[in-house]
Amino acid sequence: MFDLVFNTLFFASYSNAFGLANISLSPSDILLAYIVAIVVSIVVALVLRIPLLPSKPIRYSFDVSAIYPTPIIAMGIFSIFLVLDYTFMYNGMVLAVAVGIISALFVKYLFDFVFPKPLNGDEGEDI
Repeated sequence: MFDLVFNTLFFASYSNAFGLANISLSPSDILLAYIVAIVVSIVVALVLRIPLLPSKPIRYSFDVSAIYPTPIIAMGIFSIFLVLDYTFMYNGMVLAVAVGIISALFVKYLFDFVFPKPLNGDEGEDI
């Protein structure tokens, strides 16, 4: 994961691969935008009443929480935008806030439909 973040930082900081960008972002701007996306996603998840931590036992829990997978999804979506060299306004800060909000809404309302929970070992399938 850190290799992806490292490559994204330096790929997006040099300029667009297609030569279409006239503004390049510094690695500190990109890192700040990642931090904004993570913080916004956690705060919006807590406002939407997603629990901070999953239920006990945490190791075998498939419950969503504000700590996992909300910021991970925000980082992934934001990385896709950076690799495509779409940063919108204010060096990607507006996009980071939008991605943080959208990722929290996705985890709250659509995550269980896209990634269903596995069946328990003692439960069988409906026949």
